[in-house]
Amino acid sequence: MNLTELTKEIINGRCLTRDDDLSFFETADLTELAAGANEIRKALCGNSVDLCTIINGRAGKCSENCKFCAQSSFHHTSCETYGMLDTDVVLADCRAREAAGVHAYSIVTAGRTVEGEDLEKLIHTYEELRKNSKLRLCASHGLLAPEAFFRLKDAGVTMYHANIETSLRNFPNICTTHTYDDKIREIKLAQNAGLSVCSGGIIGMGETFADRLDMAVSLSELGIVSIPINALIPVSGTPFAELPPLTEDEIIRTVAVFRYLNPDAYIRMAAGRRMSAADACQYLSEVGLCAKDYINREVNASLSGGELKRIEIATILARGTQLSIFDEPEAGIDLWSFNSLIKVFEKMRDEINGSILIISHQERILNIADKIIVIANGSVDSIGSKEEIMPRLMNQPSTCKTLTDKA
Repeated sequence: MNLTELTKEIINGRCLTRDDDLSFFETADLTELAAGANEIRKALCGNSVDLCTIINGRAGKCSENCKFCAQSSFHHTSCETYGMLDTDVVLADCRAREAAGVHAYSIVTAGRTVEGEDLEKLIHTYEELRKNSKLRLCASHGLLAPEAFFRLKDAGVTMYHANIETSLRNFPNICTTHTYDDKIREIKLAQNAGLSVCSGGIIGMGETFADRLDMAVSLSELGIVSIPINALIPVSGTPFAELPPLTEDEIIRTVAVFRYLNPDAYIRMAAGRRMSAADACQYLSEVGLCAKDYINREVNASLSGGELKRIEIATILARGTQLSIFDEPEAGIDLWSFNSLIKVFEKMRDEINGSILIISHQERILNIADKIIVIANGSVDSIGSKEEIMPRLMNQPSTCKTLTDKA
């Protein structure tokens, strides 16, 4: 398959279907595939970015057994549990998100459906959001009754979110308390009520590449205008807790393929979640900061250099990156903070599932390295273990004074 020609055809109106041979997407050159997808994006979608944010309007105790979800009552997680949020709480959050520059706001609720008093409360909340905000309103409330979609639309909702999650073939491996057909039915009910539909899924749940192709084609057939692609973030206590993470290349290939198969849809990257205060405190504690003194503190000039360094490192720990790069992290911090910094790096070295690259002149930092690369005069001078490199560095007349000065 000539990707250059296919890209031109897509831009000129061609729509790929399941009758086409799509298997080439799995082995196509990734750089070329991504570049072609970007050309389609520029031609058909422009350079705008649409930002949507959500609030968990009702949390926990969900009756459904989706294997990826922390909210399911079938799993043992640390998920928060609470009933439907009051209107004033949601409205305050919406105003804050609007001030931050988002374009759309959605209430998401745990559970199979919303009905009765909870539905009435929800409708009232959407009405207040419509009156007091200029954001587009979206909703995600499970398998609703047909009339509920019309009520949501009348209350100001313009888009309904209902992920199909994966392919028809793979869906029973993800969930058995409702079906793929249930999902399709809800999407069509929402469309029948005049709502646009946001629907996508999660990749990295053990599916094949063919499953991802099937999901992308199914969304095209349904006329979905907004497609969130989530990369699974395994949650402790769920059946998918130990699944390996996808590589960056796998994620990029999937997004590119979705663009070819849904050329004018919004494709949303939707991985990650807001961090709980408990998690934030844990990361702050790991870098030697008393969490209660910092959790609600602004990051500004009132913080010392050492405090800022450790907060930056806590942020990196929270991201769980496979490669972390620190450029002279010891610069501008006091001796006590430097000693704490060494301990943090030693902890990271022992515990993280990834690599740490530190650019430094400090002997104590070099001494915790597995490998040292010496740069001299703009090129690599030598590479080796600390046992090989450190004696040579310490004995060189030109060695940096920082390494040799013991005063």
